[in-house]
Amino acid sequence: MHPTKNDLPEHVRFAMVELLNLQLAVAIDLALQTKQAHWNVKGPHFMQLHLFFDGLRDLVDGFVDDIAERAVALGGTAYGTTQYVAKATTLPEYSTSITSGKDHLQALVTAFAYFGKAARAAIETADEAGDADTADLFTGISRETDKQLWFLESHLIG
Repeated sequence: MHPTKNDLPEHVRFAMVELLNLQLAVAIDLALQTKQAHWNVKGPHFMQLHLFFDGLRDLVDGFVDDIAERAVALGGTAYGTTQYVAKATTLPEYSTSITSGKDHLQALVTAFAYFGKAARAAIETADEAGDADTADLFTGISRETDKQLWFLESHLIG
């Protein structure tokens, strides 16, 4: 841990940095999966989905940055290397053989649903540790993830 005047007890900051880094790995993986969909989508709704997936990636990149910066603000180090992410992510693997828009949508629904569930678990962990700010960070991420999940699922209706 790096020195900081943050008044959270060191054991809480340490635990939160661990939590944040685990969630950071999942968020980076989600960003990469979203970009995978953006690059490889094909079909009758190509342009709409191509642009939609790119916007989702931008949103997830914001989550990544917020999570990493919170870890550093608590005196920790943010672990965003591909080696760490590959080891630490718990997000289900994204198939690289997907091409159809519908299949990408279904895969991203699974990924965003998983990410939202992980964010809610992080809220509970941060609350129990007494870190209201980290809980609040994940509350905002959870709320926005649920909204994007709704948008993704709406494309599959009909």
